[in-house]
Amino acid sequence: MKYYIVIPAHNEQDLIGLTLQSLVSQTVLPAKVVVVNDNSTDKTEEVVLGFAKENPYVSVINKTSDAIHMPGSKVIQAFQKGFETLDSEYDIIVKIDGDLIFPHNYFETIIKHFESDPKVGMAGGFCYIDKNGEWVLENLTDKDHIRGALKAYRKETFQQIGGLRPAMGWDTVDELLCKYYDWKIITDQSLHVKHLKPTGANYNKTARYKQGEAFYTLGYGFWITAIASAKLAMMKKKPFLFLDYIRGFWKAKSAKTPLLVTSEQAKFIRKYRLQKMKEKLI
Repeated sequence: MKYYIVIPAHNEQDLIGLTLQSLVSQTVLPAKVVVVNDNSTDKTEEVVLGFAKENPYVSVINKTSDAIHMPGSKVIQAFQKGFETLDSEYDIIVKIDGDLIFPHNYFETIIKHFESDPKVGMAGGFCYIDKNGEWVLENLTDKDHIRGALKAYRKETFQQIGGLRPAMGWDTVDELLCKYYDWKIITDQSLHVKHLKPTGANYNKTARYKQGEAFYTLGYGFWITAIASAKLAMMKKKPFLFLDYIRGFWKAKSAKTPLLVTSEQAKFIRKYRLQKMKEKLI
């Protein structure tokens, strides 16, 4: 199976080289790697061009945008710009961050998951962060969720879910729509990926409310939002974030912010989320 990779990158001169080195060292190489240099003010482009000289399947395109890192919209707009430069001769499309180090067999293993079952729509490994010299699981989500930093989609799945939404919550709505359309999601705990920058390291203060807004736009409704907010705030060990998330939800509701899903999909999502919560209580 042929896979293409798109990497949105903003000021990643110190880390993008490590990511690219891990990609050009894969046991099964990507057919194309596009790095979208998103408004960088450092030498990100130069580092990528260095790899492109030696590896013709690596390329870089430049994008201008706001320097403020808002979760969701900025990164997916950059992804989209890179994706639009690609042809459709791929079997798997991959979105990764520019601060990851992949094990050599990562994509060989991901391909095997897709080949093993035609109903597998998404697959991914797990992010590990450095804590006092030890690589530990970046434990922000459930084990059945693929982190936004390393998403791989079957072409047919990617097309059916309508690509990626340029909004916070994009890396949840993609999986919920996979479930809606009856695709399987595989997470492989044997695949340890080094995440060199902790998630959210560059988010500004207004981003705190974006999580609650995301819960609203996913069609969760208030009670599921409240439970999800409490859980996430506790996982981050910042209980007061719960209040920010709830504020964000009500702000989005009062502003009549458009949902990322149809009303039918929102109904399915609420039912699915409630079912998952009940399973954990039993």
